[in-house]
Amino acid sequence: MEQVLKRAMPGTGDEVSILGFGCMRFKRNLAATDMEKAERQVRRAIDAGVNYFDTAYMYPGNEKAVGAILAKTDEQGRKLRDRVFVATKLPFMSVKTREDMDRMLDTSLERLGMAHIDYYLIHNLGDYAAWERGKKLGLPAFLEKAKADGKIGHIGFSWHGNLQNFRKVIDEYDWEFCQIQYNYLDENFQAGTEGLKYAAAKGVGIVVMEPLRGGMIVGKMPPAAKRVIDEYRDASGQKRSAADWGLRWVWNHPEVSCVLSGMNEMGQVEENARAAADALPGSLAEADLAMIDKVKQAFHDAIKVNCTGCTYCMPCPFGVDIPSCFAAYNSYSMFGGFFAKTMYGFSLRPTGDKPSGMASACKKCGACEKKCPQHIPIIKSLEDTAKAMEGPVSKAIVAIAGKVMGR
Repeated sequence: MEQVLKRAMPGTGDEVSILGFGCMRFKRNLAATDMEKAERQVRRAIDAGVNYFDTAYMYPGNEKAVGAILAKTDEQGRKLRDRVFVATKLPFMSVKTREDMDRMLDTSLERLGMAHIDYYLIHNLGDYAAWERGKKLGLPAFLEKAKADGKIGHIGFSWHGNLQNFRKVIDEYDWEFCQIQYNYLDENFQAGTEGLKYAAAKGVGIVVMEPLRGGMIVGKMPPAAKRVIDEYRDASGQKRSAADWGLRWVWNHPEVSCVLSGMNEMGQVEENARAAADALPGSLAEADLAMIDKVKQAFHDAIKVNCTGCTYCMPCPFGVDIPSCFAAYNSYSMFGGFFAKTMYGFSLRPTGDKPSGMASACKKCGACEKKCPQHIPIIKSLEDTAKAMEGPVSKAIVAIAGKVMGR
């Protein structure tokens, strides 16, 4: 079995797999059958050499599920936990006091069933003001004490703000690693390429999230982008999938130590592990990069809302299913046709006690925009979605669905 490549993580000295397992997309309420499926995927990933597993306090049920799986043993009787690094995160947006930090860390340890967390992140720092608030609450002292007590190993943060503030936060503390969104559609978004290089020059390890932009780079490609990839062969004559090219583009950057993929199907584990077995930095040819530039242009010509479907904006107090609205709008923009509007009207209609999830149900309260890590103008984008998606066709679908449902 080919093994996933490893790279040294600057700042920690650990040899981490270039492919990390992003556990956020495990189902939120894991039934027994789902746990069995997740365990098979985790075991396969570990056997392929994946040794970095990422979860978070705020992912419902996730830490407990990850801990339960990693408590199992392999065929040699070794505990799976002993073969991997585990990363989880402090939900800083919910922290009000220093005591909250201690309580949340202890809760994460309890859920995971572990005495030690290898990589501990401040979750979703979005601006410099948030870091300043943390300093006033005693965040640096909390981190240092938790490390001294052996509860955490390496200290980092995940970032969802602009480049200027990212550089300031990097400069303010002796961070060992950070986690940023990075993919070929987001070279100049948030920290971007400039932030990637800035952190690396400071000796900070880089973990990348959203390398496939929430699946958009794979499953929701504009036809023009798909054609470019389908018709392309690399120098060896090999054809690669959209996911393969998306991951390889990130791995091509030597500053990146680990790339998280939210794998929830065995096929994804297998494909990503194969790609990670030979994805060396600087290995993409000029022709490969030129092909990806064509794909990027096709995306930029078609996407209406730069939503990754992370669901941080949810729940909407008025029932709007914001990620689904934008996914349908982008799908309609990229692919056109009757199907996108049909699914929009059918899946987001009000049913029973469930209010309408459509964009037009937005009351412009702004709660979502405060939580969006992409800083999307959600209210305006929902207005645009409603105009595009809620014409006579969608209204007719809602009316028909209502009759079928007996409403």
